[in-house]
This record gives sequence, C-alpha cells and structure tokens, in this order.
Amino acid sequence: MTEQREASKDAVMTRIGQAIMLLHAGDREEARNRFGELWSEIGEDGDALHRCTLAHYMADAQDDPGDELAWDLRALTAAGGLSDERAEQHPDAPAVRAFYPSLHLNLAADYVKLRRPDAARIHLDRARAASWVLADDGSDDGYGGGVRAAIERLELRLREL
Repeated sequence: MTEQREASKDAVMTRIGQAIMLLHAGDREEARNRFGELWSEIGEDGDALHRCTLAHYMADAQDDPGDELAWDLRALTAAGGLSDERAEQHPDAPAVRAFYPSLHLNLAADYVKLRRPDAARIHLDRARAASWVLADDGSDDGYGGGVRAAIERLELRLREL
C-alpha cells in the first residue's frame, strides 16, 4: 500500500513536470488546462509539495496579474504546510526554506504588476531576508544567484515607481 501511495505521488509530480514543460515551451493554455485538472484532483487540502509546486507554476501560466497573485498566494500557503522530510522525498525539490525567496519574489513581482508598490516592497524584503539559504557558489546550478539577481532587478524597478 505504501509503495502504491509513493508511486502515486511520483506520478503527480511527473504530471506537474509535463505541464511545466508545456509552459516553458510556450503552450500556456494547455499548461493551464493540465494544471487546472491536477489542482482539481489534488484539492486545497492535498499534498503540500504538490500544491506548492503546481500553484507556483500555475501562477506563471496566468495572463491576468490578479490571477497570478492568487496562485502565488496559494503556493506560499502550501509551502507553509510543507516539511523538509516531504520535500526530500522528491529528488528535484530543494529544502523547504529554499522555496521562500522565490515565492516572495514572485509575490513582489505580482504586486508591481498590480501597481501596489508597498505590498511589493514587503515581499521583496522577505525574499531578500530569506535568500541567505541559497547557495553562493553555484552548487545549486546557479539557482541562488539567479534569484538574488532577480531580487536586485526588481529592487531597481521598484525604485522607479
């Protein structure tokens, strides 16, 4: 029974990964459709890693900034229910604390799009404060450096508002 449950969880992450590939290939509509189907299956109370990952990428598939914000907020909420032990069960998932800089950065960017600079600054500050967990040496395939650079770019953009 446990093996079946683990295989099922891996199958969900595989399906999320397939939708992510569609998104990165530019097929936003099909990615949204697949993410929506998966969200219906997982539900608001489903596995936190699945919900966090799916919501994070579903936000990227949105055309409306308000919808993007709603999905990024879902991703942040799901991350709050995620344990390091659960994240470690999936080989591509970073430690939970490594999710937060990116999640807050995305929220800051959403608030910039919605012309809410005060809310954007709050989340940008949270992203910067949480970024201490990211690798400085590129050992995370440059993820940490990329997030830090994006924080700096958004900071410059906010100064112009």
